[in-house]
Amino acid sequence: MLLKNGLICWYFTDSWEQFRISGRVDVIDGSNPDTFKLQQREKSWFSSSVKSRLQYLGPNPSLPRISEHQSEEEVRLDPSIGPVAAFCLLVLDPDQRESIVDFVSVSKAMRWTHNGIPGMYMVDVE
Repeated sequence: MLLKNGLICWYFTDSWEQFRISGRVDVIDGSNPDTFKLQQREKSWFSSSVKSRLQYLGPNPSLPRISEHQSEEEVRLDPSIGPVAAFCLLVLDPDQRESIVDFVSVSKAMRWTHNGIPGMYMVDVE
């Protein structure tokens, strides 16, 4: 599934800066027909820790656990098994014609934006 608008953001706590990139997002789940994309999804799954994989076996966020006494230790995950159905890989494509690179310095109250057109920059001072 291809989504038209996506955004990734890094926030640097020491300098109070944000760096953001927008673009199209490809959501790769287990039903994707592209073999290469499925391999990338599996590679991403196995590069994460077993503990981080456990979050895909729990209930949806804000829903209670099946049992009040259920803990992470009670949920079993075979580390050699590939991605579970709930795991999707998101791939951001910052296409030069449609993407925006955004840099914000909160401490300096300054924002720098590049819209993908060579030589076109915008700086806002708040």
